[in-house]
Order: sequence, then structure tokens, then C-alpha cells
Amino acid sequence: MKPLVDLSGKRGLIVGIANESSIATGCAEAFRGCGARLAATYLNEKAKPFVAPVADRLGVEWIAPCDVRIPGQLEALFDRIKDDWGGLDFLLHSIAFAPRDDLHGRVVDSSAEGFATAMDVSCHSFLRMARLSEPLMPDGGCLLCVTFYGSERVVSHYNLMGPVKAALESTTRYIAAELGPKGIRAHAISPGPIATRAASGIEQFDELLERTAASAPEHHLVDIGDVGALAAFLVSDAARHITGTIIPVDGGQHLLA
Repeated sequence: MKPLVDLSGKRGLIVGIANESSIATGCAEAFRGCGARLAATYLNEKAKPFVAPVADRLGVEWIAPCDVRIPGQLEALFDRIKDDWGGLDFLLHSIAFAPRDDLHGRVVDSSAEGFATAMDVSCHSFLRMARLSEPLMPDGGCLLCVTFYGSERVVSHYNLMGPVKAALESTTRYIAAELGPKGIRAHAISPGPIATRAASGIEQFDELLERTAASAPEHHLVDIGDVGALAAFLVSDAARHITGTIIPVDGGQHLLA
């Protein structure tokens, strides 16, 4: 009898590994532990030395550059998937960005350019990846992204990323509805606060970690392994009839007003 979560032979693309502590790293580790074949991306040559050792440790088959702001780079990535693998079974989108001034200021003061950049990198890129994945998933597949409960509630210092993550969650639902007839599923995983490189850009993030640990029903912070365990289940055949969900992994933090 096969284990409930068996990803043997499935091919997955991981977008968003920055270092060992990344949420994407925890997911990649879980995918590999369940037997998946993986490819991963790095933002640029400056980031590559931090990503390559993680990829090597996990047995990732290949890594490639992917800055969604550079025209043609995302398309080239999917061309390589087609050439090397002939198809794709799942994808993890774990990238987000907002210009520093817009991220640290009030939402009402955000610039049009900064708002557009944050939406493009953090949200619209998931749509682009879904569109490019569609022809590579003739037998169905799964698309995952990463969100945060600041999309639903005002979280101090989360600022511009709140509206952007709300848009990402809505985007996930529309992807699930539009690609569902082809057997392609979509989910947004919503972890509680985790000390990652990306989170370090949020002002007073350490205080948010402390408040969450004290107030969450489980009184415990989640880690990247917790996120990875859920991600592995969602891309597996065991979850083949589950789609369009926003799933919290936060020790119950989402229950609180």
C-alpha cells in the first residue's frame, strides 16, 4: 500500500528559495521527502550562492534564474521545463516584493508605481505562472502560492502587502475556477509569522512573532516544516478533489478577532 502522500515521479517547480530558512525551502524538503523531482529558481547571480547549496542538499535536478520583472525570463524558465521534462505536475509560487518606501509607509500614501510593482511581483506573476503551466499539465496538476492573514485583518507594519495578499487570494480562487475543468487545482497557503529573510523587511517583525506566540490558541509558532507538510499533501493525489482554498497554518491565529 502506497503512503497517503506519495509524490514519486511528480515534477515540481519551486519559485522562491532564498536560503535555508525560506518557506519555499521547507516545502521543497517535504516534496523531495515524498519522492518528487524538483527544479528551482534563484533571483539573480547575487542570490545564486545562497540558493545553490540548498538545491544541492535537497537533490534539486536543476536551478535557473527567474526575476519576473525581466521580460522573457519567466517564459524561458517554462521553455526549459518543457524541453527537459516535457511537462509539470505542480508549482510553488513563494515570492513577494514591495519597494521599501511603499512597504514602510501608510497604504494611503503608497505610490502608484510602488503599488503596481508589488502587485506585479507578488500577485500577477502567479497568474503568469498559471498560464504558462496550463499547457504543461495536460493530465492536471496543482499550483500553490503563499499568503498571510494580513490580507484579511490589519496587521501593524504589514502595510501595502495586506491589499496585495488579498488580491493574491482572490486570484487563486479564479485560477481554481478557470483551470479546474482541466484538472488543475490552486491553493494559497497562509502560514503564521515565520522568521524568514523576506519577513525581515517588515518593521518590528520580532514583536509580531512574540505577540503571535503569546496569543495563538496553540501558543506556538509554526515553522517551514509545518508549511511543507501541508504543501506536500495539497500537491498529492490524496488532495485531487480539493481546490480553491486559502488554508491557514498558524496554530489557530486566524481564529482570533
